[in-house]
Amino acid sequence: MAVRIVKHAMEIINLLTSQNPVQVIIDAVVSSGPREDATRVGAAGVVSRQAVDVSPLRRVNQAIYLLVTAECLADELINAAKGSSNSYAIKKKDEIKRVAKANS
Repeated sequence: MAVRIVKHAMEIINLLTSQNPVQVIIDAVVSSGPREDATRVGAAGVVSRQAVDVSPLRRVNQAIYLLVTAECLADELINAAKGSSNSYAIKKKDEIKRVAKANS
């Protein structure tokens, strides 16, 4: 299932950009991965945040997480704005209304 989703995404990228989809994905990961992060450092109840370098693996993982989260959020917001039944929020709202109506 996941392999089909990735293949489909690559086909869409190729159709929209006319570029190599693997290179587009690499560019997206490189540009969206953070080079620095802040970590909590503290002693004796005093906590402050300090800038630290991010390891390459964490940088790639964070970039993929941010890309996927942004994609899902954008789809959810668009579907909810349209009132589409594909939206999770709209489905939950309808379910809550249905349960409330059944209990009244």
